[in-house]
Amino acid sequence: MNSFRFRLWSAAILCLCLAHFSRGQELLVTPRNQQAVYQPKQNIQWDVQCLGATIPEANFVLKLGGLAEIAHGSIPLSDGKGQIDAALENPGWLLAEVSVKLADGKQLKALGGALVSPEKITPALPPPGDFDAFWSEQLKVLAAVPMNAQVEPATAGKPEISYFHITMDNIRDSRIRGQLARPVQGEKLPALLIVQWAGVYPLQKNWVLDRAAEGWLVLNINAHDLPIDKPESFYTQQANGPLQDYPALGNDDRETSYFLRMYLSCYRATQYLAERPDWDGHTLVVTGGSQGGLQSLLTAALHPKITAAMASVPAGCDLNGPQAKRIPGWPSWYWKTRGKDEAKVRHAAEYFDIVNFAPRIKCPILVGVGLIDTVCPPPGIFAALNLVRGPKEVVLLPLGEHGDKKGSHRSYNLRFSAWNQALVKGLPAPLK
Repeated sequence: MNSFRFRLWSAAILCLCLAHFSRGQELLVTPRNQQAVYQPKQNIQWDVQCLGATIPEANFVLKLGGLAEIAHGSIPLSDGKGQIDAALENPGWLLAEVSVKLADGKQLKALGGALVSPEKITPALPPPGDFDAFWSEQLKVLAAVPMNAQVEPATAGKPEISYFHITMDNIRDSRIRGQLARPVQGEKLPALLIVQWAGVYPLQKNWVLDRAAEGWLVLNINAHDLPIDKPESFYTQQANGPLQDYPALGNDDRETSYFLRMYLSCYRATQYLAERPDWDGHTLVVTGGSQGGLQSLLTAALHPKITAAMASVPAGCDLNGPQAKRIPGWPSWYWKTRGKDEAKVRHAAEYFDIVNFAPRIKCPILVGVGLIDTVCPPPGIFAALNLVRGPKEVVLLPLGEHGDKKGSHRSYNLRFSAWNQALVKGLPAPLK
């Protein structure tokens, strides 16, 4: 198994981030060890600071895996500063939930995260015995559906870029809808597939135009079978109507899960790029964040022509995490069981869990992991990464929440830029 290549926050980036946080009344929780990575039984320390208010103490709760409370209490604050100490005996993730109560009764809250021997974290459950057989069969079902790609020219607004709307057929009379762009000049181009984070929304034209300007043949697909450029009100109606809580739709059966069509959309989109005569036959990359990170990793696992994947805070990792006393990755099917058979939901999740796709990933991957991300928590991501067979670069974000708030994903974004610049030129992934 390849060793991990970690990229961590520099002191300069950390200081910039803290300076940004420090406006007004703020509660800061920062790891004493800048990497926030420890060995078993090693002392874990967070510095706590309350800015803009004089508070005598802070309260804290420590949660193993972000789920099981293992300690709670209060710490004194001297000049607004204090310290939390902890330790873990085994590999895992420790989440510190810290709060202070202000004089006006309001509460400030902040999180601290730490990993212990993350390279030794394992999945909560083994894969189902017929995992490969199931997906092999699904790809056969997809192959029986003609692609029927319909590519319609649209207005790019940039004379050097060709821009198109595209639809393709998918399983069960559904459609894949997206946007395609490429430079006007160039016969053979590297290809990039962009997949989307969670939610119901239109695709923005600049997402492909900007990449095409860099030299990519780029395809961006909607996660849903929806038009890509309707007014916002259309997507609001969909989100509040037929697609309300779409991750839970059909999630008690692997054959009816909403994500089955989504996963196969990624495969077909990759297939389409690989069959285009203007693909260079060398570079085929997939990228996305959160739900898009999930789709990026599964695409790298399912399609053999993917040459690199870049995934920011990927969802879908270790979906049965509570079995190991840790938060499951989004979409948290483990808990989305209302009115359904819990055992069926959790079993169906195994067929969509990135930990079970991970051993099939052989291309280089870049992955960002937020250490205070409770939506796509770090132990589940590492449970998947530890099974990846290809080279990997992991960017740890000690202050990284799920969204890129207050620049907390800056170090991942910098590495993404470096990878993007190398890959579009046909160079190897610049692993560090």
